[in-house]
Amino acid sequence: MQQRVDDDARPPGLALMVLALAPFGLGYFFSYLYRAVNAVVAPDLVRDVGLTASELGLLTSAYLLAFALFQLPLGILLDRFGPRRVQSALVATGGVGALLFAFGDDVLTLTLARAVIGIGFAGGLMASFKAVVIWVPEQRRALANACVMSLGAVGVIVASAPTEWAVREIGWRSAFIWLGLATLVVGALILFVVPERKGAAPIPTSLKSQVTDVGRIYRDPVFLALMPVLAIPAGSHIALQTLWAGPWFRDVAGFDRIGVGHALMAMGIAFLGGVLLSGIVADRLTRRGVSLLDVNMGFLTVYLVSLGALILELPVPPVLTWAVFAMTGHSAVLAYPWLSSYFGAALSGRCNTAVNLPMFGFAFFVQYAVGWIIDFYPQTTGGGYAPEGYRMAFGIVLGLQLLTVAWFYANRRRLRAAEPARPMPVAVADQSTRSWATGPAS
Repeated sequence: MQQRVDDDARPPGLALMVLALAPFGLGYFFSYLYRAVNAVVAPDLVRDVGLTASELGLLTSAYLLAFALFQLPLGILLDRFGPRRVQSALVATGGVGALLFAFGDDVLTLTLARAVIGIGFAGGLMASFKAVVIWVPEQRRALANACVMSLGAVGVIVASAPTEWAVREIGWRSAFIWLGLATLVVGALILFVVPERKGAAPIPTSLKSQVTDVGRIYRDPVFLALMPVLAIPAGSHIALQTLWAGPWFRDVAGFDRIGVGHALMAMGIAFLGGVLLSGIVADRLTRRGVSLLDVNMGFLTVYLVSLGALILELPVPPVLTWAVFAMTGHSAVLAYPWLSSYFGAALSGRCNTAVNLPMFGFAFFVQYAVGWIIDFYPQTTGGGYAPEGYRMAFGIVLGLQLLTVAWFYANRRRLRAAEPARPMPVAVADQSTRSWATGPAS
């Protein structure tokens, strides 16, 4: 039975905070699991439904498009009804989508089901972030958000070798049925187990106010100078890691199915390590006065080099190259606290959502476009996709990202003028972790 806890001067105990936050963490775990699972089940979908590469890209990316389009109404819902009710309803919607996917037998049904799943997990870290603000004392919020984000990385790991094993044992349809049922249970946990804190009632926000504020953000010249180098590389990273890495290991590296699952698991572990590493590096460097934008560009450079190495097929173990790709491609999250500082606390959530919309929109575009490009090349004798198609598609994606880097440096003077006048204090470094909760992994 859902309980209500009085709001007083004392912070809630550890056990109560775990009770309040763990179900949200489970929701984010499933969010990333569903986002990445098609990298494993892609061969089954192609075999059973007869998908082309472009159809595979389209149905997988439907999750990302629905996720992106739901970002703006999500903020209004969270403000009006609070994270417990909104996230429980959304997670349950995701569970229904998984069940629909399990029984889909054509491209249209599977695509619509993936879109329903995307809407169901559009809350992601946004709802978790709001729950952390309600329950966790300010000085401990950085740790709480890092723990929740780590659960998302665990979801990537489970979406690799463990899911590949489950699919081999019971088939992809049965696997999705069990996933859907487990997701419905998590939605119920959020609704009935998470306590309601008295005094933490949400503040209603009108649709007109929400749209007006977002419009102000999108017209801001500093935002326009920074947004492309955040949204396009991070969107590309999401698109490639959560779908095309799996087929690449099969068609270019020549891995068998078990090898693909293990390689994707290595990427998931690297992603988890990268989340923690980037936070540590950013915290230490910003204490020394280094801009978060410069830290972001450092990680972004390594990420782009790793993508270039994949395109050129340099003599480096492919799992190692993809691991570096996974570790560094999420670096855009480091710029979110910078934007929050620039726009101020009152607009921090909406400016993060304003980045999420083009980021996941571009992820949808890349995930579909890569398959569309691959379809221009004849399939191999074994029924796989041509390595030349991957090289062409990945090369175009890399070229677009390099253009955003050029745009960033062309506007560097404007961005430097908007920098804080002094080195970023510890409180803002803590906000760095807090902002991950509303960043691209939400």
